[in-house]
Amino acid sequence: MNGLRRLLAIMRKEVRQLRRDRLTFGMIVGIPLLQITLFGFAINTDVRDLRAGVANQSTSQLARWLVADAAASQVIRIVHQVDTPEQLETLIRRGEIAVGVFIPEDFTRRLQDPEHRPAAQLLIDGSDPLILATARQLANLETGHRIEAPRPQKTETFSIRPYFNPERRSALYIVPGLTGVILTMTMVLFTAVSIVRERERGNLELLINTPVGKTELMVGKITPYILIGLVQVSLILALGVFLFHVPVNGRLGDVYLAALSFIGANLTMGLVISTLAKNQFQAMQTTFFFFLPSILLSGFMFPFDGMPQTARWIAELLPLTHFIRLIRGILLRGAGIGELWPEIAALGVFSGVMLTLAVRRFHKTLD
Repeated sequence: MNGLRRLLAIMRKEVRQLRRDRLTFGMIVGIPLLQITLFGFAINTDVRDLRAGVANQSTSQLARWLVADAAASQVIRIVHQVDTPEQLETLIRRGEIAVGVFIPEDFTRRLQDPEHRPAAQLLIDGSDPLILATARQLANLETGHRIEAPRPQKTETFSIRPYFNPERRSALYIVPGLTGVILTMTMVLFTAVSIVRERERGNLELLINTPVGKTELMVGKITPYILIGLVQVSLILALGVFLFHVPVNGRLGDVYLAALSFIGANLTMGLVISTLAKNQFQAMQTTFFFFLPSILLSGFMFPFDGMPQTARWIAELLPLTHFIRLIRGILLRGAGIGELWPEIAALGVFSGVMLTLAVRRFHKTLD
């Protein structure tokens, strides 16, 4: 009986401690809600509404019907109208579209060709095999019911031209994205745990009493991790090139510039987490809370265009989303950093906002 009372006393003490620890209590409720929402609502392998561009050089009504049929299929969502296939290639390289629809001037004659050759062409960002497989659904788009001259319904309307990964090797798509995933986990966690550990040991208060300012202290704490992050990038790139034969089609300097921007964003996020967490365990919990939506919504595992609009809005707030566009654009598509400047700008804004928030919360936390 006494043992039962002691057991109940320990249980009551643990419940009270959890009630006082609001962050941990929030994780108990928040993590299951986040997981069920992300996996059940945001993650969708049935990809639709791929961003597409159209270069229609034909003036025929049939060509306009074909574009309308392609859009009505819901496989693509037309976001650009251009004049030439070269412009479509540029948009694909920049990552602005995943599919290009090219309709030549002699489209009508090709449709009535007795050899039944494809009358138009699909230019596809083949770096993601799932996008390539989805876009192939347009190849057999039926338009024969609108053509006076008989044409077999099974004839392919489009020929397929995949770019950047014609062999459909998953490593070419996964390895660049893994660079961002690894940096997200290590940079955020290292920074958050490092500062919380200093607070637990009482060293942070000693540093505050020196002439070092809050901003100087924070920048000084994260600078060594910038170098560590660049070492990690170099290691991942080396393994990717030599083990998995991942191409480096862009400039290596652009890769490191993109990585530097991304590392800065993650480190400032780690600083914010350090102002929320009271101990190292909470820092790790909060890091996981940030890491889970990052890996699922960024386009690393599932095509970005396949997610609902709300999920895409949330993903735009995550640094990993922008870095994956950068690293895949530079390594696989050979894009320059100037062509991908919106992603660099987004990372810069994120870093500035998080650093400002961390500095403001830092003083309140110590109080």
